[in-house]
Amino acid sequence: MKLVVGLGNPGREYKNTRHNVGFSVIDNFLGKVDWKTKMESYFYSTDINGEQVIFIKPLTYMNLSGLAVSKVVNFYKIDMADILIIHDDLDLPVGTFRIKKNSSSGGHNGIKSIISELNSEEFGRLKVGIGHNKLMSTDKYVLAKIPKSELNEITKNYDIFNEIIDEFIKSGIDKVIENYNKK
Repeated sequence: MKLVVGLGNPGREYKNTRHNVGFSVIDNFLGKVDWKTKMESYFYSTDINGEQVIFIKPLTYMNLSGLAVSKVVNFYKIDMADILIIHDDLDLPVGTFRIKKNSSSGGHNGIKSIISELNSEEFGRLKVGIGHNKLMSTDKYVLAKIPKSELNEITKNYDIFNEIIDEFIKSGIDKVIENYNKK
């Protein structure tokens, strides 16, 4: 069983903001599906190539994402190696990405919450670069709508993000890191 988590904030006012990149990547991967509301998340479960895969988008807001993630992990007894968290990253240039595991939060409050609730950093992460405007406060920047030029830089990688999710489901995070992190 695998768990794929897209981080973001629920509500129309947060749609297409930098902080909701995780939601967007999952929505692109799945297309139109029938999301359920379960365990403080939008919840969707399916079978992909014989593997049960749960997708969630926490409804707890970014800073409390760990509450929703831990409910799913604990209920389904999911191993840390079988979790992929998709989230925005201020430290990466817009449109770039990095795959990690066993790494700190890097100041990301959603990841801090997940680490705290799971008492582990051992899960996989797909970090999607959103850049950083040092002239704006971080909270205003991440909650601002993504300008079209930046959105284009992110969405042009959707096919690669889909491949990464597929590879994670099929082969695990170590294989994803080996195949997709730029040297």
